[in-house]
Amino acid sequence: MTQPSEDLVRAASAAFARGDLAALQDQFLADEVIWHIAGTGPLAGVYEGAEQVLGQLRKISELADGTIQPQVHDVLVNDDHTVVLVSITAERSGQHLQLNLVHVIHAANGKATEVWTHSSDPGGAAKFWS
Repeated sequence: MTQPSEDLVRAASAAFARGDLAALQDQFLADEVIWHIAGTGPLAGVYEGAEQVLGQLRKISELADGTIQPQVHDVLVNDDHTVVLVSITAERSGQHLQLNLVHVIHAANGKATEVWTHSSDPGGAAKFWS
């Protein structure tokens, strides 16, 4: 199984930060991708297929009025997983969000086929996005 490279993961994060979801779809997401967002908030759930995943990423960006800024701290890659350690900041309705995320990625042919996202503060994230 070919995992996405560190450069590709960093490019995907930058594409999301600038709102370039077409680049995410073309360069990073497999058509059949499944994305799991852990937690109990309004964004938590399982999103199946690139169209649903991109719809959710678009919703996140819109809810934060384009203020969401990811910063990749590290990318760990082996034959089975890519793990991305990232912090994000965002503004929404006078609230400020700052938290750490862990993305665990399975891939085939250099594109994500399954992603699990875990937050360092699920309760704070749920409150911010509600």
